[in-house]
Amino acid sequence: MSYTLTDALRALGRRVIDSIWKLGVACRFMLMTLALSGTALRRFSLTVREIYAAGVLSLLIITISGLFVGMILGLQGYDTLQRFGSADSSGVLVSLTLLRELGPVLTGLLFASRAGSSITTEIGLMKATEQLSAMEMMAVSPIARVVAPRFWAGLLSMPLLAGLFSAVGIFGGYLVCVRLIGIDEGAFWSQIQDSVDVRRDVLNGVIKSTVFGVIVCWIAVFEGFDAKPTAEGVSAATTRTVVTSSLAVLASDVILTAFMFSGK
Repeated sequence: MSYTLTDALRALGRRVIDSIWKLGVACRFMLMTLALSGTALRRFSLTVREIYAAGVLSLLIITISGLFVGMILGLQGYDTLQRFGSADSSGVLVSLTLLRELGPVLTGLLFASRAGSSITTEIGLMKATEQLSAMEMMAVSPIARVVAPRFWAGLLSMPLLAGLFSAVGIFGGYLVCVRLIGIDEGAFWSQIQDSVDVRRDVLNGVIKSTVFGVIVCWIAVFEGFDAKPTAEGVSAATTRTVVTSSLAVLASDVILTAFMFSGK
């Protein structure tokens, strides 16, 4: 039987409906997580343990990546700015690029790959081994006991990791521009101090990283909770978490940047 245009439209419509249905389920799941977050906030030790798993264990990849990105920006910025006689402004280029864009965005992508995938796998395996069902049998809400602490831990960790990424990146730019190339140290730091605005640059970067944290943690906990209770289902959910979170971070960055910096 040939595959007609009607069949193609029917398949497309089914996929669109399924996507809208899943988005609605994810939004309802998010509201339930927020409503049942009292346990995670009252028994904060649960959240602290997840902060260690999601945040502290991500420090290595965040710091090393931030250092290398800052060094690359220092090299590229100096090579570009010296053509216009503005090599002393390399520090401004490094700091603004990291604080406004690369710090929050790259941290969001790295956080999704490392911590987001881990959260999804943990919850998915708990579902596959019927630990979540056992909690329900004992009148313990899996969302309050398992999901909410992981969600809040990731949300609290993300802005701190993004700030660390930007700080280490600026230090990497300093190593390249000042120690390696020979730009005047006073000019490097003074121009950064004169050009970086706390509200416009630092605060907007914090807002971005917080939004990215909400997006990544929301997707991670939902995909884990919604995963099929099989090895293949958990693997597919982990893959969806990384892909969907990465695309959502980039798409939301476009929207946030348009609101924050357009017309200024």
